[in-house]
Amino acid sequence: MSVRVTLPTVEDTHAFGRRLAGVLRAGDLLLLTGPLGAGKTALTRGLGAGLGVRGDVTSPTFVIARVHRPDPARGGTVALVHADAYRLGDAADPRAEIDDLDLDASVDASVTVVEWGEGLVEQLVDTHLRVRIDRRDDDTRVVELEPVGGDWADRLTALG
Repeated sequence: MSVRVTLPTVEDTHAFGRRLAGVLRAGDLLLLTGPLGAGKTALTRGLGAGLGVRGDVTSPTFVIARVHRPDPARGGTVALVHADAYRLGDAADPRAEIDDLDLDASVDASVTVVEWGEGLVEQLVDTHLRVRIDRRDDDTRVVELEPVGGDWADRLTALG
């Protein structure tokens, strides 16, 4: 079972991320795929807002990974780890570079979002959520959520 959502604007993508954050919990892994400029970071900004993390969520392309701590004043209780494996695709052994990020050290205690991570990070947990974002010529985003194992299908039903 997959869920498909059409989002007319970047603001709608952000708002959908906030809604999606409502069904997330520590230990969740989300794999975001889609072309450059599709809205992966916009969705993750919404996730950060919905999770109540400190600071602004920005693209981790040049630092590869960022940890956003929960902000109790914003209702935050779980950290968001946001990684971008885009530049690792050129590495001789991208899996070794992913291992160097130590994502496995924080995956149980945080929500982990990895852009361009398909084929590289699935082994971190038993279940995950694949999130495919495509942008149409009119800037509309189409988001497809594909649960892989666990209770993801039930949680996605709660998105309504």
